Amino acid sequence: MKRNWLLPIFVGLITAGAVWHGTLLATPYALMSAALDKIATGRINTFVFTQLSTADNQPIVRPSPDLSYSTCVFDLANGPVLLDIEPVPDHYWSISIFDARTDVAAVRSDRDTGGKSARLALIREGMAIPKGYEPVELRYDKGLALIRILTTDAADYPTIDAIRRKSTCKQL
Repeated sequence: MKRNWLLPIFVGLITAGAVWHGTLLATPYALMSAALDKIATGRINTFVFTQLSTADNQPIVRPSPDLSYSTCVFDLANGPVLLDIEPVPDHYWSISIFDARTDVAAVRSDRDTGGKSARLALIREGMAIPKGYEPVELRYDKGLALIRILTTDAADYPTIDAIRRKSTCKQL
């Protein structure tokens, strides 16, 4: 009796390809969703200011001990989210915006702003842009804003901490 193996092999290859492609598409969303849940701890559209990392205190995987981190898990479902980032004089700082797929949507730093504050409006297509804000158009409602500030001298940390706490993340 002759068996036709061509059809089962073809179906197996198509199925394997679909599963592989689906895994590639779903993994970034799953990872970012888990990260947002861990970071947000119930706080959405609000900055969370963490302490400097130590061996006993590592709020993120492999943090740099000379960077102070501030995070805002945002949700654009109810409208734009406005970020006002206070500059830290004489220190490198940056704000990075990550979307729900872990893609970087925008990065601004002290070098981009000339030492002035960064004012970003996180929006979806069709949302109004408030005057005085630079639009960052996103394809997804959820994501993460991350401020990093270089802290080379631990004695400067209290001053840096006071300045960074003036930064805001709020729903319009």
